[in-house]
Amino acid sequence: MLAVLGSVFALVAVSLVLLLAVDQRLVTDVVARLHDEMVPWTLERQRLARNLEELRLGGQRVLTAPDVTARDDALFLVRVLAAHPSMGEDPRTAALAAEVESFLAQRSTTSPGAVDIKAWEAISARLRLLADDLSVEGGQRVSTELDRMTEAVEQTRYKLVLNLVLVGVFLASALFILRHYLIQPLQRIHRVLSSLDAREPLPDMSSAPMAEIHAVEEAIVRFHATLRENEDVRLKLECLATTDSLTGLPNRRHFLGQAAEEMARALRYGRPITVGIADLDHFKQVNDRFGHAVGDHVLQSFANLVAETLRQTDRVGRYGGEEFAFIFPETTPAEALRLIGRLRQRLAETPPRLPDGSALPVTVSFGLADATGRDLEGSLAQADIALYQAKGSGRDRCVLASPDSSTAVPQP
Repeated sequence: MLAVLGSVFALVAVSLVLLLAVDQRLVTDVVARLHDEMVPWTLERQRLARNLEELRLGGQRVLTAPDVTARDDALFLVRVLAAHPSMGEDPRTAALAAEVESFLAQRSTTSPGAVDIKAWEAISARLRLLADDLSVEGGQRVSTELDRMTEAVEQTRYKLVLNLVLVGVFLASALFILRHYLIQPLQRIHRVLSSLDAREPLPDMSSAPMAEIHAVEEAIVRFHATLRENEDVRLKLECLATTDSLTGLPNRRHFLGQAAEEMARALRYGRPITVGIADLDHFKQVNDRFGHAVGDHVLQSFANLVAETLRQTDRVGRYGGEEFAFIFPETTPAEALRLIGRLRQRLAETPPRLPDGSALPVTVSFGLADATGRDLEGSLAQADIALYQAKGSGRDRCVLASPDSSTAVPQP
């Protein structure tokens, strides 16, 4: 069926292509005539028309010249124009140019009278009329050739449309034949592959009649199962690589990556940003007195409190041991101080609980630094200096680093 359809299509298509070649040849011939004959001929007619106009203006200057010398100069230009080789190419222009030259030569020695002026007006009208006729002749011949080319182009367009219709009929017939056994199964497979997601269940796929399509569907099922396994492994590895296993907060490497992105965004848009470092006070004594299990519980409790208290846009990570690092986007140091004050207040109100149910008071020291327009490493260094000053001035407080990093401003 497809072979017969293809043969008929090829035969008709070749016939139409041959007809198109004939029309193309006709258009080519017209273009060649326009380029080789019509355009030069039309330009020559335009040039003759301009020469006649110059000849008319020159005669006007001869008749209106104020003295004999001016008339001789104007008559010389008229004779040059009348003797131009292009004037002899058309008998009408040659005869009229000779008449103009003779008329002006006879009247160049004396001042023209009213009769001369009237006679010149008649000759001038003939010059203008002949110039117009020459311009019109050029346009008419070009227009005739363009009409022929337009007709050939119209025929070519009709044949092209017919050829396109033939192609459409052939393609529609081929698609109709292949639709049931190939196109529909392939479309179904395409929809499944486009929506394939390891996090979603596999869409339903009905069994295809063709063995090859059925094999592809089975391969998609196996591929989806592999994707789900890989996605589970990826999520576990990502969690291990970016999350602190004890507190559930981002680890130091992941936090620094988040902080770098926030710093770059703040620098790009000229927005305020503040960084901070916190350290649990006397944490070693907690480990020594109650054991590392209680120390781990204290770290977890503090991390949970931080996650509940700070805003969603704020970033926090475990910096190392009992140290935590903070970054506050869109936040000035004064606003960050208020956030830290709220966190310290909540820590005082809800201390971690020991296994026996008793409360374990815990305090924390903070160092803050204004990171607006600065680099991340230098800002964290400032915050670290402020943290040491908070530790040295009695702990359980927040210290804001000064811009020059040499001093810090303690905050109760």
